Amino acid sequence: MSNISYKSESICAISSPQGVGGVALIRTSGDDALSIVNSIFSKSLLDIQGYSVLYGKILEKSIEIDHVIVTVFKNPNSFTGENVVEISCHGSVYIQYKILELLCENGARLALPGEFSKRAFFNGKLDLSQTEAIADLINSRSSAAHDIAIKQMRGGFSSELKTLRGKLIDFASLIELELDFSEEDVEFADRKKLYEFVDELVNHLNTLKNSFKLGNAIKNGVSTVIAGRPNAGKSTLLNNLLNEDRSIISSIAGTTRDTIEEILNINGIDFRLVDTAGIRKSTDEIELIGVKKTLEKISTSSMVIYIYDCSIVSLEEVNEDLEKYFKKEIPCLVIANKIDLIDNLNNIPKKHFKTSLSMEVNMEDFKNEIYKLFTSQNTDYQGVIISNLRHYEALENANKELLKVKTGLDNNSSGDFLAMDIREALQHIGTITGEISSDELLGNIFANFCIGK
Repeated sequence: MSNISYKSESICAISSPQGVGGVALIRTSGDDALSIVNSIFSKSLLDIQGYSVLYGKILEKSIEIDHVIVTVFKNPNSFTGENVVEISCHGSVYIQYKILELLCENGARLALPGEFSKRAFFNGKLDLSQTEAIADLINSRSSAAHDIAIKQMRGGFSSELKTLRGKLIDFASLIELELDFSEEDVEFADRKKLYEFVDELVNHLNTLKNSFKLGNAIKNGVSTVIAGRPNAGKSTLLNNLLNEDRSIISSIAGTTRDTIEEILNINGIDFRLVDTAGIRKSTDEIELIGVKKTLEKISTSSMVIYIYDCSIVSLEEVNEDLEKYFKKEIPCLVIANKIDLIDNLNNIPKKHFKTSLSMEVNMEDFKNEIYKLFTSQNTDYQGVIISNLRHYEALENANKELLKVKTGLDNNSSGDFLAMDIREALQHIGTITGEISSDELLGNIFANFCIGK
């Protein structure tokens, strides 16, 4: 966490969603925030205590603009660590921008994207991973994505990294100390313990890295491809799950030529369902493009739902499709459709979900099967889950450096080489929380925040 004090002029922005609403929120932060708002407010804020709420009027000279509620937070007990004043006004666009105009006329300036969060980081209120969690929290579309963001914002991930980094710094310090006494041939760092610790750290980082697949799927929605041969019932399945006619249904094979994507929330997790073109050999150029897109979607998906018409497709053909088109590492739910057209269900494997989508079927049972397939693949992650690509890449780079340390220990390398690799690992871990940062990195991160946050 940064201990640098972020001093600059006061800033202001609309923190509520843009447009007309019942109420809007305008935020001001900076050393002069109280005096700036005081100059346009009907009551004095100069001697007010922090955590105070006042009702009054926003005035332009003697002209009444709006009746508002003003909330005061005094440094350091505010989100940014500075004096913060929040104005809750009526949601008229005119009123919002008029108040912004008055704030700017009296000494504030419009905030840049993410500038409030950036000040919170520089003033030591949050570390970098926690500020990024704020953006994830704002953009969360499901309860699962919300939970990941909340845990990261509370500092669970930061705490783990701080502990691991602290132990690594201790070992690095001992090796650095050896370099100072290199002429005396003194060994302060126990090589065996260092190897054991680095091995433990590598395993821990691998666990965090491996959680990214789950975290990314939860954050952006679980990519779930519905695939199968033409007329298997793929589009009917999508429509039934969504309870609306989203895909065109026809008895003509090859109706779906492009992918159709929709979001379905099951038990707090978003599944991005992708209806695809039927997989078959074809001489139709457009259909071939659709099949190619289907195979591309399958290869990059998190899950696959393979559906087949059990009245005309044999189990040998089903197994041939599964072997030919689907990766073994991608979870797959197999659906036997049109069971109303066959006499003997015993020939269908027990692990295949049996249904007839053209009849009245309980889609809740099928949704539960999708959810169970997803959760069964992710039972190992009860702790911290990584959902940020930048964090994943930093962990990956740190891991590479630690593997170099292990190799160096195996080869009895000198302390200066070990120290160099450990410093690189510390550098990468430090970039996650912002203990090590650059203007370019911070600029890229906060530029993606919304204005007013």
